[in-house]
Amino acid sequence: MANTILASGKVLHQLVIGQLQGISEDRFDIQARGFNNTIRWNAGHIVNWMDGYAALSFGVPSAIPPHYESLFGSGTKPSEWMIAPPSKEELTEQLMAQLSRLSELTPEMLDVKLQSPYQMGPFQFMTSGELFNFALMHEAMHLGIISSQLKAMESDVALT
Repeated sequence: MANTILASGKVLHQLVIGQLQGISEDRFDIQARGFNNTIRWNAGHIVNWMDGYAALSFGVPSAIPPHYESLFGSGTKPSEWMIAPPSKEELTEQLMAQLSRLSELTPEMLDVKLQSPYQMGPFQFMTSGELFNFALMHEAMHLGIISSQLKAMESDVALT
């Protein structure tokens, strides 16, 4: 099962990278009707949280710039950014670097008990694998949001 989780993580990250590469950067900052964020925010949020989950799950040091948290952490919004966000290219490079680091994970690493259970709302994660698997669900959800944002943009254009 651990091999399946790791393989799924790599496939998912590849899907995110492919999706983003196919979107022109001028669409990255459009806030489609019905959404409170943008494609750039979702891409950065994926990068930021995968980095955070890797640190929590496997104890690896952060590999992203510290200002990503203020741009892409939970509860942040592009409308409140005080600094310029990273480009599509930088975000894609970060995702590709994460994909490379995912290849270094072993099935045994997923069985390691966390130093203390990680609590997130009503959920409690006891092992690295449980938390990493949640990270993948979180990433898949944001990939779906990006796809929905693109559809909403196309719909908005069709209405004008």
